[in-house]
Amino acid sequence: MSSQTRTATMVLTSSTLAFTICFAVWMMFAVIGIPIKKQLGLNETEFGLLAAMPVLTGSLIRVPLGIWTDRFGGRIVFFLLMLSTVAPIWLMSYATAYWHFLAIGCFVGLAGGSFSVGTPYVARWFPKNRQGLAMGIFGAGNSGSALTKFVAPALIASAAGAWTIVPQVYSVAMLLTAILFWFFSNTNPAHNVSSGTTFSQQLIMLKNPRVWRYCQYYSVVFGGYVALALWMTKYYVGEYGFDMQKAALLAAVFSLPGGVLRALGGWVSDRYGAYHTTWWVMWVCWVAFFLLSYPQTNFTVMTVNGPRDFFIGLTPTIFTALIFVVGIAMAIGKASVFKFISDEFPENIGAVSGVVGLAGGLGGFVLPIMFGAMVDLTGVRSSSFMLLYGTVCVSLVWMHFSFRKESVGPTDIKPTKAGSAPALSLHS
Repeated sequence: MSSQTRTATMVLTSSTLAFTICFAVWMMFAVIGIPIKKQLGLNETEFGLLAAMPVLTGSLIRVPLGIWTDRFGGRIVFFLLMLSTVAPIWLMSYATAYWHFLAIGCFVGLAGGSFSVGTPYVARWFPKNRQGLAMGIFGAGNSGSALTKFVAPALIASAAGAWTIVPQVYSVAMLLTAILFWFFSNTNPAHNVSSGTTFSQQLIMLKNPRVWRYCQYYSVVFGGYVALALWMTKYYVGEYGFDMQKAALLAAVFSLPGGVLRALGGWVSDRYGAYHTTWWVMWVCWVAFFLLSYPQTNFTVMTVNGPRDFFIGLTPTIFTALIFVVGIAMAIGKASVFKFISDEFPENIGAVSGVVGLAGGLGGFVLPIMFGAMVDLTGVRSSSFMLLYGTVCVSLVWMHFSFRKESVGPTDIKPTKAGSAPALSLHS
């Protein structure tokens, strides 16, 4: 193994570990939010806002973090970002009022911005034909969501039901991870954007409609993943009456493949292209969300022999199998969207990934609040999947009309005058 390859591998490994811990911290309200909801007497909408608050700041910070990564390098930005969250995570254990949790949650949420740092930082250590896989492996740090579902309930149980132990342990874990990352990562000044590049020059690509298109796709595959990762534990508790530990374990069936298999999504995207991969991901989600949307239903049919009662609903086993499929599809989709970015914006991966990550994160912020509001309004828990079904429909329609000529390849060759070279035109 060459020195360059060894360094790239160390960067990828240390970055993936750091992102996993950051994501576990970002998602901790998926577990500790349940006892906090009971402690404060929150309704579903208030719980949704509580769970989503860290997602808001983790999303809004992504654009500047991506730009700073292009400018100063991923190692220093990632390290300082992790250090900045250590104190707020610890202070979470001292919160008592609802506004305390919302305010401290904003600072804890900075950990979620780590994705926009690690993605360009990792990608630039690898050749173009391996960037999809590298970004997919790094993105597998989304499995930090599953890590929280395994670790947090166990910690609470060991502390006789006291949820405050979780932020205390996570604070120490974040500090240790930041130190390990610094010693095992590396810096290559050649990866940085030149110091003469202005802020406005880095943001000029936002005028490209392709960026906004990828924002919408990512708001479905990543925003939907984050929202469901925050919501599934509570869904199992409310819908099927499971205790928190069993509910969190079953919710991890969605979260774990949704994170770990992102590396598979990177490989698939490298092999089959970002467009075809994303297209099939959306179709799989469309079918699954249609089935998940159907509420538990009792109805009576008047037969020739009198009234007959029927029940239609998803058993816990079928429900878990369906969200497992959704987790796999979203993992692949998260990687395929960023394959679009590395292919089309190689010089501005940080800035563009920051914008697209922002859109995905905002989806993860808005959706849990909407989930709670819809449950409060309709009383139907599966209304959350009805909402996700609608967002996937929008993506499929948009993809169909945006890429209607893509079936012949990612580029078209325009005829030119004799003696001149053919011109390639990308569809947007």
